[in-house]
Formats: sequence, C-alpha cells, structure tokens
Amino acid sequence: MTRTGLAMAAGACALSMFVTAPALAQAPMALAPKAGAQAAAQPAPPFAAPAPFTARATQPGGFDANQRALIDRVSLYLSTVNSLVGDFVQVGPDGARTEGQFFLQKPGKIHFSYNPPSVIEVVADGSSVVVRDRRLATQDVYPLSQTPLRYLLAERIDLLRDTNVASVAADDVFVTIVIEEKVQFVGTSRLMMMFGAKDLQLRQWTVTDPQGYDTTVAVYNLDTTKRPDPSLFKINYDNNFQRLQ
Repeated sequence: MTRTGLAMAAGACALSMFVTAPALAQAPMALAPKAGAQAAAQPAPPFAAPAPFTARATQPGGFDANQRALIDRVSLYLSTVNSLVGDFVQVGPDGARTEGQFFLQKPGKIHFSYNPPSVIEVVADGSSVVVRDRRLATQDVYPLSQTPLRYLLAERIDLLRDTNVASVAADDVFVTIVIEEKVQFVGTSRLMMMFGAKDLQLRQWTVTDPQGYDTTVAVYNLDTTKRPDPSLFKINYDNNFQRLQ
C-alpha cells in the first residue's frame, strides 16, 4: 500500500475508533494504573481474544451482587484517573496495525497521535472532538457529547447509572464489561472493555460499530505522574475543517 493509502486507512480507522452514532462509530478510552504508579517501559502488548458477548444478567431483573460489585469497582477505578500519558496499539477491521501515543487530562481532554507513516491526530478539547490530517491540514469536527468520550473524560463515572451496561464477566485473566449504545434507524454499537483480573487495570478495548466491524486497542506504558502539555488539547476552529453533527 502507498504512503497515501496508509494514511487514508489510518484516518478511517481513527474515525471508527472515536466517533459514535449518529456518526456511526464508537470511541476508545485510555486509563491508568493506580494513582501515583509509573509503569516501566514495555514492548507493545499482545492482543487478547475478545470474550464472547453474553446475556445482560445472570438473574431476572438485573445483575447479581457479584456483578454489581465488579461494575462498581471498575467505575471507581475509572473515576480515579485525572491525567495520563501512554502508548497504544490499534488493530482495525481490516487487520491493519497502527501505533502511537495518547495524552489525557480530565475533564474532557484527550489527544491521540499516530506514529508515521500515519498523519492522523485525534483531539478532544472539552467540547469537541476532531480527527485531524496533519499532511492535508484538514480536520473533521464532532460534538464531544456524541461520542463515548463524554463518559470517559468525565471527572466521575458510574457505569450502571451513566451507561447501558449490557454484560459483565470475569475469569482468572480478565474482567470484561460491555456497554451498548442503541440509536433508532442506525443500530447498536458496543464497547467491550477488558481489565486485568488481579489489578483491575485497563488492558484493551474493542469497539463494534452498527455494521459489526471491530476495532481493538491495547494500552501500555501508562503513567499517571505526568501532566500533559495543555497545548496538546487545543483545536483551531478557523482551520480548514468539515463540521459533522
């Protein structure tokens, strides 16, 4: 594939990773180890096979006590993240693999930068999310309120209250939580998050769009001690862009 083709493919994959219905896709999130912890440099992690989608609850009328406890623990974990720097590896629906770095600052701000030959960046500034092409100096702008980032970049999150948790499961390796988002005339998107069973740290997530295509992201080298440069989250709305709503 040519360099231009690689850039276009990365851009399409970034779009599917960040924008949800009615823009027809889901977003990732990147979260941290325990507060104050700093991971040693690691090679890019292998991808785990996504757990099969299961029924919403093991008891009629809702989740059982163990499932609720797991969801509450994950909600608490996600709510402890304030700032974060790390690396990510992404595999798109076509099997293309891309890598890069991300920077998170709550509330509402995140920056994903893809390594060359990709020329894509994704930035949220607290109100909007842009998918930016550095080579063409163009960007598509989406309301943050229409992406799952609105949950993940909030200062606090209660998954049972603030999202539609479709399933929760645990084994010796992972705790897996699936969130669904249904939009009339569009379909259902799913976000499957996988956490380490022992330390409850986020390992990877898989986004399934309404057409059934999966995008998987693994995160590593996570550091909660660094405060990202505020300029990483700035969006120039006067730049050449297309606003999508």
